[in-house]
Amino acid sequence: MISVCIATFNGEKYIQEQLLSILPQLEQNDEIIISDDHSSDHTIERIESLNDPRIKIVLHSAEPCRFLIDHSTHNFQNALRQAKGDIIFLSDQDDKWTADKVSVMKKQLQDYDLVVSDCYVTDERLNIIHPSYFKIRNKTLGIWDTFWKSPFLGSCMAFRKEVLLKALPFPSFGVGHDLWLALTAIKYFRLHYIDQPLSYYRRHADAVTESGMRNTSSFFFKIRYRLFVLYAIITKL
Repeated sequence: MISVCIATFNGEKYIQEQLLSILPQLEQNDEIIISDDHSSDHTIERIESLNDPRIKIVLHSAEPCRFLIDHSTHNFQNALRQAKGDIIFLSDQDDKWTADKVSVMKKQLQDYDLVVSDCYVTDERLNIIHPSYFKIRNKTLGIWDTFWKSPFLGSCMAFRKEVLLKALPFPSFGVGHDLWLALTAIKYFRLHYIDQPLSYYRRHADAVTESGMRNTSSFFFKIRYRLFVLYAIITKL
């Protein structure tokens, strides 16, 4: 069984297109878990209009946050805790999957515990800006290289349930859900990169996280953020 976990917040503009790229690739007993952070737009209505019983919506209760990334990390954790599948895919609310994403990644998960694919980096209209995210962020299997400059996008990940059980609970502050899952997999499991782009990674003005495409944070912020990540690595890994 496959569980696709999505965290949403005011995602009405692209959520339907994303779901329509995912649903045809799933079986009838698979599920999409959507954790919504109390969107104030028509996100929920857009999702419900698809009228697909495989889609399950849960609301995320507010939690204390110190960084912007904490909101999405907590929201994703809420979705992941509901997942029943033995294989889990992560999805952003504003991307689009290629038609063979599930089949390609599921096949690789026969030999590995967590796989991460390449993706096309696009503008808001899905015009390709960069043909390969891996050409922007170099791949690594090292904990400290990942700590310094992570190449991992949650939206490009799929993994076995065992990885999630080991990773939970996520650090409360300062560590992205995708970074923590990657670090856990590097330390304890078999991680594999798929060089084939399997999604369109949409960059636009309303994107919730920067994800390495642009970085306007101050030097003080970067140091403070990395201290939280370092603390999590030392105390939890």
